[in-house]
Amino acid sequence: MKKKRAVFLDRDGTINEDVGYPNQFSQINIFPYSFEAVRKINKAGLLAVILTNQSGVGRGFITEEELQVIHQKIEAAFAKHKAYFDGIYYCPHYPLSSLSLYRKDCSCRKPDTGLAFQAASELNVNLESSYMIGDKVEDMLFGENIKASPILVLTGFGQKSLSELGQRGVQPAFVAQNLLEAVNWILKREKVDLTVFERQ
Repeated sequence: MKKKRAVFLDRDGTINEDVGYPNQFSQINIFPYSFEAVRKINKAGLLAVILTNQSGVGRGFITEEELQVIHQKIEAAFAKHKAYFDGIYYCPHYPLSSLSLYRKDCSCRKPDTGLAFQAASELNVNLESSYMIGDKVEDMLFGENIKASPILVLTGFGQKSLSELGQRGVQPAFVAQNLLEAVNWILKREKVDLTVFERQ
C-alpha cells in the first residue's frame, strides 16, 4: 500500500491562540483562517494531523478526559466548515508531575519523535515527504528529527522562535505569517492548482 503524506500541525499558537493551559473548549480561540487552511489540506489529498504537547495534563491543570472533550469540540467546529482532521495525537507527560501516571521522560514530547511514529504507523504516513507546521523551535526540531519539512508560523510564540533559530541550529523550510500562508506554500510546492480552491 502506497504511503500517504501528511501535514502535521501543532495546536496551540498554530491552529488556535496559545492561552497557556486551557481546560475547557470555551478557552480555545481558533484562528479564523485555520478552517480554510485545513480544508485546503483535505482537498489537496494530504492528511491533516494534529501533534501537540499537552503537559497541562501532567501538571494537573486538565484531565485527559477534559482534553479529549476539547479535541472533539475542535473537530466539530472544523467540521462545520467542511474541514477535517485525520488524527489528533498528544503527549500528556510532564517529568516533574505529581501524578505518577504522567511523571516520565517520554519519547512522545516534541521534539522527540514518538507522536510522529505513532501517527505514521496508524495512518500509513511517509514522514520524509510530510510537513510539520508550528510556532515553536521545538516544532522545527521535531520536523527535522523526522526528516519532514518544518514550517514556522509567526503566530503564537513564532516571533520569539524566529529570533532563536540560529542559536538552536535549526532552519525551517519556510517561515509563514500564519497557518494559511504555510498551507498555501505547501500547495505551491506540491504544484497543486490554487485556482481550483478559489473557484469552489
